[in-house]
Amino acid sequence: MRTFAVGDVQGCYDALRRLLDRLAFEPARDRLWVVGDLVNRGPHSLEVLRFCRDLGDRFLTVLGNHDLHLLAIARGHTQPRRSDTLDAVLASPDREPLLDWLQRQPLFYYDQQAEVALVHAGVPPQWSLKDCLERSAEIEQVLQSDQADHYFAHMYGNQPDRWDSSLQGTDRWRLITNYFTRMRFCTPAGQLELAHKAGPETAPVGYFPWYALPQRQLATTPILFGHWASLMGAVATPHIQALDTGCVWGGQLTAVEVGAEFRRYAVAAEPEA
Repeated sequence: MRTFAVGDVQGCYDALRRLLDRLAFEPARDRLWVVGDLVNRGPHSLEVLRFCRDLGDRFLTVLGNHDLHLLAIARGHTQPRRSDTLDAVLASPDREPLLDWLQRQPLFYYDQQAEVALVHAGVPPQWSLKDCLERSAEIEQVLQSDQADHYFAHMYGNQPDRWDSSLQGTDRWRLITNYFTRMRFCTPAGQLELAHKAGPETAPVGYFPWYALPQRQLATTPILFGHWASLMGAVATPHIQALDTGCVWGGQLTAVEVGAEFRRYAVAAEPEA
């Protein structure tokens, strides 16, 4: 059995299928992971959702910010943005089974056998593996409860921007969500800065790429993440693998083989002529 982890798909269904063909991916034998953002900005979010859901237990994803945005729209708590490409999902006759399936996915995943973590954006430096699992489980529980609508109604926002274990309710949920699905830069104390989206060299004074902080609790745990397209996958070490290589922006869709020294594979956003 092989396990492949793929970067942000964002509705790029054709590129996903070409990448899986290149990998000789066999659903009966192999596993597919995605680091979140299955949907949006690309042309075929509905096809991506159907394909991944139909893989059953051979597939795993963590939630990304675009996945949560789709759920917030569908649940009536925000309006689509001009750049969204989610109409086909929202109008689909099978939207509710697809959305229910999506809403059951975690924000953070750790595979004990491979000893690898999966997250969409990042992990704050002061959180241990136990912290990450417990705080992801908090949000999973909320999303499967009658508090889900309250969560989506208060999900958007940049505050609070620093972890405090005394946080409660929507402030606590929002910060956990922002760490796992939106983070790029933070301070050594874990204070978030969410305005800057370009490369590491654009970090505001006192802020650093979250993965570059040497005192991180998970510094020796391999983490696979996406979200940061401007990195273009340039961060690839035994313990950090950036997988968003900007497919939806005309770049590539990238996969790594887990447990094989993170051997990389990629296909162009558009097939070569």
